[in-house]
Order: sequence, then structure tokens, then C-alpha cells
Amino acid sequence: MKITVFGATGGIGGHLVRQALEAGQQVTAVVRDPARLDVQHERLDVVTADVMDPAAIADAVKGRDAVISSLGARDLKPSTVARDSARSIMAAMTRTGTRRLLVVSNSGMIREGDGFFVRTLVKPVVGRVLREPWADMAAMEELIFASDLDWTIVRPPRLTDGELTGSVRSRIGANPRGFTVARADVADFLLKAVDDDTFSRFPVSIAG
Repeated sequence: MKITVFGATGGIGGHLVRQALEAGQQVTAVVRDPARLDVQHERLDVVTADVMDPAAIADAVKGRDAVISSLGARDLKPSTVARDSARSIMAAMTRTGTRRLLVVSNSGMIREGDGFFVRTLVKPVVGRVLREPWADMAAMEELIFASDLDWTIVRPPRLTDGELTGSVRSRIGANPRGFTVARADVADFLLKAVDDDTFSRFPVSIAG
């Protein structure tokens, strides 16, 4: 399988690259600064490009079985990174005929499936703190919902640096029980979901 990873130098993206290579896949990592990617492999192609330019990333997504993006804001300031990168990636995929897209969002802004305490007390408080990144991811999701690509939105809760377990709870359209998940497990779930029709054109929340 050939996959392209955007956000390959981030926490989830780094796990994605390593796990895909360990599984024998051909990986293209699109980065701004190749020096930040500390992985070398004969099946790894590193492409330096501006993700916001569909023409610049077209060759990186052409002919791939799947494109996976874990791009998003790195702080609490107003940002349009998630929505703008998704718009550009989808434009490049449409131009080149690549169909399968998986993106990382978050389950924090979703209240379906949550208990009363979390839904009515915890999340309104957390939502005020994370207002800007959540707004960006919500806008990204709306863009993806409107596309005709074969997409899956993966919504994790709070991310940790825990070890890979290979087992997470998942629920389409609502949150499963659980407040954290390891970045390694998010990457593992994304790779497993690539060819799982169960999640095609659905948002799926996960938890460790």
C-alpha cells in the first residue's frame, strides 16, 4: 500500500510514518522542514512542500492508496491551519484522482455519547479554553463532510505519549467511554481504518 502523510513531524504523524513502514508500506511524508523528520528508510520518500498549495503537493498524493493528515494548530491562538490544509489536500486529491482521505480531529467538541457531568459541566469549561482550535477543526470537518471523497474523520480525546496497545474503543458519530488515548494508538487506528469500509464517509470517535 502507498500512503501519504501530512504532519509527519508531529506526535501522531511520526508514529504513522514508523508504523506504516514497519507494516511494509510505501510512505510519502510531506514536510516543511525535512530536518525534523528523524526517520530514514528505503520505502520512505520525504517531500518538502507547502501544504497550503494544492499544485505543490499534487505529485505527493497522486497514485496513493490513502492520504492521512494529522495537521492542526499547535497552540490556543486563532488558527485556520486545519481547515486550510484540508481544503488544499482535498483540492490536490481531486485534481489527481486520489480518493481515500483520513484526518485527525478531536472528540472534545462532540457531546454525543458523553455522560451528564461531562456534557454539561466539563466540556463547556474546556470548550472556552480550546475555543480557537476546536473552531478550526469544526470548520475543517464541515469542508470534509461536503466533499465527495472517500473520507474518514478520526476524533481522539486528550492525547498522551503512552505505549502502543493496538486496542481502542471506537464509536461512529458519538464518543465512546474514555478520556485519553495514546498518539501511537491513534496512528494505529488510522492505518487500520484505511481499508475498513465501516468508517467510510463517517466521523468516528476513539478512546484508549
